[in-house]
Amino acid sequence: MEHNFQLVITRVYEDGDQELLEDEDETDEERVFLISEELEFRTGETEGEPSFIWRDLDGDVDEFYEFVARGTNGPTRAFFETCMYRAMYERKYKRSADNTSDSDLTEFIWQPPKKKGKGKAPAAIAPSPFVNEEPPPIDMPAPPQPVQPEITSLPPKPSIADDSIPSLVAGAAELHLWNLDASYFEKQADVIARIVEGPGPYEYWLVASGAEGQVLAHRIDSQLNQRWSSKVLSFTWNHIGETGRQSSWCFRFEEQSDYEAFLLAFTKTLWESLNQYSWDKAKSDEQAYVISSNTEDVEMRDVEDDSDEEDAVLEELEEDEDESESEEEVPEDEENMPPPLGKGERNSHLTVGYKGDRSYVVRGSTIGVFSHTGDNVKYMASIKEVTTPKGVQFNPSQIMLHEQDSKMILMNPNAPNSLFNLDIERGKIVEEWKVNENVPVKYIAPESKFAQMTHEQTLVGASGNALFRIDPRMSGDKLVDSQFKQYVSKNKFSGVTTTASGKLAVASEKGDIRLFDAIGKNAKTALPPLGDPILGIDVTSNGRWIVATTKTYLLLIDTLIGEGRYTGSLGFDRSFPANAKPIPKRLQLRGEHVAYMEHSVSFSPARFNMGEGQEENAIVTSTGEYVVAWDFAKVKKGQLDKYEIKKYEDVVVQDNFKFGDDKEIIVAMPNNVVAVNKKNLKRPTRASLAVPSRSLRSKSNIVNAPY
Repeated sequence: MEHNFQLVITRVYEDGDQELLEDEDETDEERVFLISEELEFRTGETEGEPSFIWRDLDGDVDEFYEFVARGTNGPTRAFFETCMYRAMYERKYKRSADNTSDSDLTEFIWQPPKKKGKGKAPAAIAPSPFVNEEPPPIDMPAPPQPVQPEITSLPPKPSIADDSIPSLVAGAAELHLWNLDASYFEKQADVIARIVEGPGPYEYWLVASGAEGQVLAHRIDSQLNQRWSSKVLSFTWNHIGETGRQSSWCFRFEEQSDYEAFLLAFTKTLWESLNQYSWDKAKSDEQAYVISSNTEDVEMRDVEDDSDEEDAVLEELEEDEDESESEEEVPEDEENMPPPLGKGERNSHLTVGYKGDRSYVVRGSTIGVFSHTGDNVKYMASIKEVTTPKGVQFNPSQIMLHEQDSKMILMNPNAPNSLFNLDIERGKIVEEWKVNENVPVKYIAPESKFAQMTHEQTLVGASGNALFRIDPRMSGDKLVDSQFKQYVSKNKFSGVTTTASGKLAVASEKGDIRLFDAIGKNAKTALPPLGDPILGIDVTSNGRWIVATTKTYLLLIDTLIGEGRYTGSLGFDRSFPANAKPIPKRLQLRGEHVAYMEHSVSFSPARFNMGEGQEENAIVTSTGEYVVAWDFAKVKKGQLDKYEIKKYEDVVVQDNFKFGDDKEIIVAMPNNVVAVNKKNLKRPTRASLAVPSRSLRSKSNIVNAPY
């Protein structure tokens, strides 16, 4: 009807909801309100965010709706408010509001009633103390200064008084610092462990106060690499000092109640700092999911338990000496060296072949081809100066083998709406596949886990908020319209992977994970975010286990539904009950091990070992100069810190298992390509973590700097 307008509120399914909204579908999640003066529309604020408020004309006289427009700026809010008043004007006067002035719209601006009506006038909403009242002045000190990681004793004077900032939680504890030389946690002081608010929004600090005042203050964020142990009531974490050095700290609580209260408060404050909104606004099942991710029990190592590690250090030092003597006898095979490096070029991507024991490494616009037999890596050839069919050279941003390793699909950062088909035997790009001019391709994956071993033509693509199938056999655009799903919300997808049967797991920069049984349908399961962006995702061939990589930890999720109507099904096929979501397991490095590394943890995308008909039994990733592998069988039993490690002389760019092998790991560094047997990875000790590795240039399993 002319001059009548509606206010329409549609729920956006994101951040853990179990369904995704279809644009074309009518749902009961959509609320429609005829815009009129009776709505008593007005603006407000909730926790500093702009909001719009209006009456529920179908409810009681004092019932209202409130829409909080998080992140909306002032001009947008004012424009929306003006549109509402213009709609009211047109409904009342039955004429266009195009020529109205501000004064014409004044009558529609809601004013609170001066007197309470006798059952007619609606009651006004109680004003928020954060909006309508000035807070009392607070003498907020400057942000506390973190303790230098190099010290082993604490400063005698506090930087702020103990009672200057209210504590969110406090408890008596022992403060320990990892002694790098002696390799044990050394008690520093008896303290009161606290969590306090900082001056910024959702900013929180760990604070320890001793007899002489405050002795420690570290800001709460993902870099803390926190770990909990209910057995000894301990909380350990890492801190990065001003020089970049890592230190490892520990609170050991005296009372179980203090430990549990601190764990809960830390979980809430870390979640709020990552997500930048209130914990109380999260759903109860989401809260339970987040809390469960922080409660794994990894025992803190005491001084008395270090004898076995000391033996391992001596044993490994002896092994290293033996290895170095034998390695020096092996000369470099100069015939197997690739051509000289271009200026400033570095290896950037690695993909391991499914047949022929081949691996491919991207360096600039060149792709190196390597063979690997056992521990030996041999340079075979180079595909030089990758160019589009029109002759434009580019550096591939992502690569994927296709059709029994006869082709390689390349992504060109300068042509995000296309894929490029490289014929490996000919060594050149033979086709440009234009996907869709309106849909950029950010990620690709095979149609199923082992599709690359077959002649399967199609593949899976993802943009920031869409999933789709790509079929290169189609004329024109290669996007299959019938298998294209674009979602309303800005999901910020960050990776996609497939099971052996073609089911999909999709991760996002927000930290949530969605499980699909097919493209084009709503997600069967949506797991809420912990707050850290997911950098990569992988799944076992049967779909039972997912490993998602964040910067500082891996998240392992069992998709088997353990209770309810669909017990025994996977989350790809059915939704988890709201009160029985899976318990995610964090795989992370122990804080004391990180202290030896002298750099922040930054994991590369983790991968399961992979082989048709084989069960996955290992997970491999890397951080800095270290290759890290977990024993998957032990992890499934709850032994989350059973990992092994190997240090190299340079940063590891990417690593992955050789196909069909759970022992051999192919490792790409900026200037080297290496094959390492998993048995050569060691238990993390001072020797394996901190002692500089000997030169690798004499190893027969290294392809050195010229590529």
